[in-house]
Amino acid sequence: MRFGIVVFPGTNCDTDTYEAVRYLGHQAEYVWHKESTLNHFDVVILPGGFSYGDYLRCGAIARFSPVMKAVEEFAGAGGLVLGICNGFQILLEAGLLPGAMLANKGQKFICSGVHLLVENDRIPFTQGYEKGQVIRIPINHYEGNYFIDAAGLGDLRANDQVVLRYCDSEGKVSPDAAPNGALDNIAGICNRAGNVFGLMPHPERAVEAILGSTDGASMLGSIKTTKQAVAHE
Repeated sequence: MRFGIVVFPGTNCDTDTYEAVRYLGHQAEYVWHKESTLNHFDVVILPGGFSYGDYLRCGAIARFSPVMKAVEEFAGAGGLVLGICNGFQILLEAGLLPGAMLANKGQKFICSGVHLLVENDRIPFTQGYEKGQVIRIPINHYEGNYFIDAAGLGDLRANDQVVLRYCDSEGKVSPDAAPNGALDNIAGICNRAGNVFGLMPHPERAVEAILGSTDGASMLGSIKTTKQAVAHE
């Protein structure tokens, strides 16, 4: 599998993601934000970090980087796109995923491990898990409070687009289990086709036991794609 790791000015989790992907046995390549084609990759990742310093809103400036047109075309052709933390925020700003991010409840930056309930195990990024499985992956953000209007939330539920929810260690989903106040405890969602996935937790920081969890390895290491729709150069 060939992974493209997109780098915007200010991105700071690109090296973590690159090393995690390679550790799990995949090929990885950095993609500068001015690139205009992504067709030679199997998976494109928008990593975490403060793209453009998070000025205006998180991801609001990165959304206009030249590479985002290529990301939209890649996703539209069926290519797999993963947005992690700031990458998730960029996907929201670009309209590739629905909803928006608000500041965390309590207006505090959060850096801690969280439990997540796998709600959808049928997209390419979660095939290594089972529905109902509880995993533990760290978060590291100030604006991770996911929000969408009532109609949008209804669509997410109806189309099985909620992929991960914050929960306790037993898998119970409650408002107290969402450290950032996210609506409906949402930690990650996908588009209707299932090929674009965004989440606030950092799976690249949970691929080795020494890091405290290996639960992110299944997300990055078990991705499968048939690439029927994506044209190669």
